Amino acid sequence: MKDSESVTTQQSSVQVWTKALAESTGSPGGGAGTGVMLSIAAALTSMVAGYTEAEEAQREQLAGIHARAHALRQAALQLADDDASASNAFGAAFRLDPGPERDDAVHQASVDAAKASAVLGERAINAIEDLGWLAANGNPALIADVVVGFGALRAAIAGARTNVSFDLASLTSAGTTLQEVRGQHPDLWNTVTRLSDALDRIDELTAGVDEKAAPTEAL
Repeated sequence: MKDSESVTTQQSSVQVWTKALAESTGSPGGGAGTGVMLSIAAALTSMVAGYTEAEEAQREQLAGIHARAHALRQAALQLADDDASASNAFGAAFRLDPGPERDDAVHQASVDAAKASAVLGERAINAIEDLGWLAANGNPALIADVVVGFGALRAAIAGARTNVSFDLASLTSAGTTLQEVRGQHPDLWNTVTRLSDALDRIDELTAGVDEKAAPTEAL
């Protein structure tokens, strides 16, 4: 692997992937990092679910959480690679010479990048309540792992929110107003609001278990 374009989250070691992330290429970049954070959150959710023993009435629910987290861990890595590809196209569009061709390329790349981040963000939103269930019902010995999972999930959602918002704002580079962008891409625009609300929900859940995870007042 001699360049960042050949580095993927699914085929590279952590050492190799983070080395590529550290390079000034933009691909992988923050969006791909967002996908990796989501994968970490899913992996921790899966781990805690696996260590949790539920009453008979909750076993089916726990099994569903475990299965969804297991699937999301791998899906998030693919989303990270998808975002890296979108980021690469985004950078290439902005390197074109000024003119109509560049404007069209920037517009398409911005929309594609926003969509990639929005998909990732929606998957992260859907993972919140599963981790919240484990915060309330999971193995209490792993509450610290739950909180680390919340931190990773928050980073994923914050990253997706910022990237969708930034990519939508990039559409104004060709003279389109933000009001026009909102009208042209209402679903993407609304995703930013949903992601903001999701951050508040994670903060609420984290605060609810912080005393159990880090009981510093007792020291």
